Amino acid sequence: MLLFLIAYLAGALTIVSPCILPVLPFVLSRAGQPFARSILPMLVGMIVTFAGVATLAAVGGSWAVHANEIGRYAAIALIAGFGVTLLSPRIAAVVTRPAVALGSRLSQQASGKGGVSTSFLLGVATGLLWAPCAGPILGLVLTGAALQGANVQTTLLLTAYAAGAATSLAMAVLAGEKVFAAMKRSLGVGERLRQGLGIAVLAGVTAIALGLDTGLLSRLSYASSAGIEQSLLDKLHGSSGVAEPGGNAMQLAANDARKGYQSDLPVLGRLQSLDGAVEWLNSKPLTAEELRGKVVLVDFWTYSCINCIRTIPYVRAWAEKYRDQGLVVIGVHSPEFAFEKRIDNVRQAIDKFQIGYPVAIDNNFKIWRSFANNYWPAHYFIDAKGQIRHTQFGEGDYEQSERVIQDLLAEAAGSKKADAATVAPDAKGAEAAPDLARLQSGESYIGYLRAANFISPEGVKADAARDYTVGEPGLNEWGLTGKWTVGGEQASLDQAGGGITYRFSARDLHLVLGPGADGKKVRFQVKVDGAAPGADHGSDIDADGNGTVSETRLYQLVRQSGEVRERTFEIHFLDPGVEAFVFTFG
Repeated sequence: MLLFLIAYLAGALTIVSPCILPVLPFVLSRAGQPFARSILPMLVGMIVTFAGVATLAAVGGSWAVHANEIGRYAAIALIAGFGVTLLSPRIAAVVTRPAVALGSRLSQQASGKGGVSTSFLLGVATGLLWAPCAGPILGLVLTGAALQGANVQTTLLLTAYAAGAATSLAMAVLAGEKVFAAMKRSLGVGERLRQGLGIAVLAGVTAIALGLDTGLLSRLSYASSAGIEQSLLDKLHGSSGVAEPGGNAMQLAANDARKGYQSDLPVLGRLQSLDGAVEWLNSKPLTAEELRGKVVLVDFWTYSCINCIRTIPYVRAWAEKYRDQGLVVIGVHSPEFAFEKRIDNVRQAIDKFQIGYPVAIDNNFKIWRSFANNYWPAHYFIDAKGQIRHTQFGEGDYEQSERVIQDLLAEAAGSKKADAATVAPDAKGAEAAPDLARLQSGESYIGYLRAANFISPEGVKADAARDYTVGEPGLNEWGLTGKWTVGGEQASLDQAGGGITYRFSARDLHLVLGPGADGKKVRFQVKVDGAAPGADHGSDIDADGNGTVSETRLYQLVRQSGEVRERTFEIHFLDPGVEAFVFTFG
């Protein structure tokens, strides 16, 4: 219920986002009409259409987005015709002559005589226009929905989001109605007011047709409302955590207690089901029942996540050091991106990271949901009785985590052993710990659903090829050069010679890249402040900045060897087809 409330509030907040501006003229044009027969059907049409399109985008992949683009063009034409009818009944007659039936309805709308079906039709068109406009904000909701699985709850969550937006728009319409009524009484400019609305509608259509709604206005919206909505989702994440222990968990612990040493770690819950994995690697499928008597570390990770990569040396070392003492480490691979669902990709990552412990492929997030998990990486420490005794969310606190393992192993043995030394892995490349003291750049997604600080003046054209340019970015700003197609998760290069520019301040710069659908290798060259990186090159390029994208994974491209300062990163691809997903820093 809390998730639906937050989705509703997030939708209501879109009224303060500049991204909603192109839609407002269409909504305000209903001011003065009967609420039940005109305004309400329009808002219902908008909610139904938005929820439907967003649900298809969440569960149906790119084909649904392209279908929405077709509907978007049809909606632009429909709304433009409506705007013309507001300008002049005479012009309306000319415009609507090719389609008499549709023209008749639009003319009724212009004169205020349209019925419920007409208003609903206008709402459908508005919903098609608004769906891509809400992309930066909707991405936050879709991420949560994706983690909950493709089900009825996803559609209801998106409906709650749209209902929140419709509530704000309804208030705007009602307020606008009073304003318009006062203007009519004092100025008698009803006809000019209608023409003004027509101009506003056509201006909105022009902005949408030029991509300003998903470009300039969506970039402005990041600063105005996305942060507020993200904080709401963060509060939701903070409110959910480890599943609470069952009613008899504490009694079970008391009845099953061993004589001898007992740890003072609290009981946080029970080991949850591991049955949801689509496949197991390095092991046969494991169950909670057969793990009874073992100390278990469950590690939620995904192979392109830099925070997960930096924890792997420690998890790997613990698995090796404490295996003979009764520790079982289970990696639960829950993908963030679609390419991470490919089991062969996970196999390659396991080989690269030299992971020998069992890995459950949690492509459907069933294990993730059974633990009520919200984080990558997340560690759950489980005692020999199957009770969760400690959690660690995010990287770091490695010594404390190892002390927990030692404590639970001692408890399982029934005797407190002398404190042992903790591991000190020799982590190299991207696995090395970050330089947090000098880190001023954060994770930056390239797909339009979660992108921020994009400064290419052309603006993003969702799921369609466009030529991009970039000037001089400020700190943590970035842009594309060349011909790219920007999708929800990634940007794909359509022609050789394109690149990405990013202004950053961190010791390390990483970029998740893939060779594209055809699998062909893509050569690239990196420059830092306009020159070859030299000693500042990352582990995946040479000193001249040369590298090759051969598989979809995280590539370390910069590691500053001396003073860490603000720098301009450029990567140019010598071959087409590359896919770029997300920047991370360390």
